[in-house]
Amino acid sequence: MLDLYSRSPALHPSPISMLGSPRAPSLPANGGYHGPERRSAASHGARWLALMLDEVDYGMLLLGDDGSVLHVNHSARTELDSQHPLRIDGRSLHARSPQDATALHEALQAARRGLRRLLTLGPRNAPTSVAVVPLGTRATLTPANAPATLLLLSKKRVCERLSAQWFARCHALTPAETRVLEALCQGLDPREIAEQGGVGLATVRTQIGAIRSKTGADSIRDLVQRVAVLPPMLSTLRTAA
Repeated sequence: MLDLYSRSPALHPSPISMLGSPRAPSLPANGGYHGPERRSAASHGARWLALMLDEVDYGMLLLGDDGSVLHVNHSARTELDSQHPLRIDGRSLHARSPQDATALHEALQAARRGLRRLLTLGPRNAPTSVAVVPLGTRATLTPANAPATLLLLSKKRVCERLSAQWFARCHALTPAETRVLEALCQGLDPREIAEQGGVGLATVRTQIGAIRSKTGADSIRDLVQRVAVLPPMLSTLRTAA
């Protein structure tokens, strides 16, 4: 039976993962040495890869050729709550509605033929996008390196709160300025921020001016864009949170 759990406590192990397993898919055999040292190196490499995936602030799921769930990164485990149109049951991925189940099945079948799909799942008033990406086909891979399918989940918001906090910390923003930055990244305008915080509009505009001065941003739009494109270096802040 496949080992679905990481054995290293330092890796923030996901509930469903075989990337850290000694029996994870390996490169095709080439006739070279494949003793314990090589297998150990491959296992450590796979576990470092699992750590890397947990640092990506997009939900990512890896499915095997038979559709079973091989790995779920940290963001996906957070995103797949009771409101998400997809759910995981054991090692199986399911859609909550019959309509979405049909679309998901067709996309996974297409991925087995090497075709990509972009799905729109969930209710019309709150749609969720999922990219289905094939990672190889039977025509190009060997049995020792079977094809797999990557599912990329869309973000719920343009800027993650932890990203805004990290950005604020790097630019020495005050707690009040950090709250204003988070509100701007949520799409609120200065008047809405003032009403939400119970302060005057002039105070918020002064804080925005201070934020722009400290960060060098030319405008609110430029400021939000800088936060939105930040690299996902979130593990320390996530642990603290």
